[in-house]
Amino acid sequence: MKAYVFPGQGAQFVGMGKALYDENPLAKELFEKANEILGFRITDLMFAGTDEDLKQTKVTQPAVFLHSVILAKTLGDAFQPDMTAGHSLGEFSALVAAGALSFEDGLVLVSKRAQAMQKACEATPSTMAAVLALPDEKVEEICASIENEVVVCANYNCPGQLVISGSIPGIDAACEKLLAAGAKRALKLKVGGAFHSPLMEPARAELAAAIESTTFKAPKCPVYQNVSTKGETDPEVIKANLIAQLTAPVRWTQSVQHMIADGATHFVELGPGKVLQGLVAKIDKSVTTEGMQ
Repeated sequence: MKAYVFPGQGAQFVGMGKALYDENPLAKELFEKANEILGFRITDLMFAGTDEDLKQTKVTQPAVFLHSVILAKTLGDAFQPDMTAGHSLGEFSALVAAGALSFEDGLVLVSKRAQAMQKACEATPSTMAAVLALPDEKVEEICASIENEVVVCANYNCPGQLVISGSIPGIDAACEKLLAAGAKRALKLKVGGAFHSPLMEPARAELAAAIESTTFKAPKCPVYQNVSTKGETDPEVIKANLIAQLTAPVRWTQSVQHMIADGATHFVELGPGKVLQGLVAKIDKSVTTEGMQ
């Protein structure tokens, strides 16, 4: 069975999606529609902007979403997923590709999500850090031991690779303890703030209203969501998981394991970068992976 997976923030690069725009009339039409919906020419920033332009959350998220979703649309009848999943922001791409959300509604939600997250980041200075080569349980225990600060596990990416999220003093204290406990690395990431932590609550509340008022349909295949890690097809369950996602961890390891248990043998990453192919290979060496950009 074939699983299609969609990357999140961090996979962006200058020039992303340009070949699609230049070579495919449908892609060009969808990119131009996106420029209209967003009210600015995001394609100019994607194709010829600077790294700094693309690093702004409000640009990054729609850019990665558009690259992934338009790529899926241009595959036409060749796009026959047995299941889909996306990492964080990528879950919106996975839902649109599977037909649970329209292209337009998906883009509007992603743009609102990005703006709400940017606002939450500006309200409370916060950050994230990657932790390598410690068991999940040990990282969870150390996060829980930091007093009077917010520190949580935010991304379970693959065995031995976690990302923690929280206040700046909290992350600093946790990194010190994690290194002392034997982590190979505990490295602060260049992100705008503490995604997938309780500090995103203002953004979650803002996005919840937008999700509630958007029409979701049953997808044409199960979508394995970050929060539940299972293949979901019920629009109401999908909505609830999507609302919970901003303050909950991305359980990527568990999602991929469930996809494989349910029959996935080949994973195709649609969109910028190769991060998810690498993570899938580390989670289970028995499956094959490929990427399309």
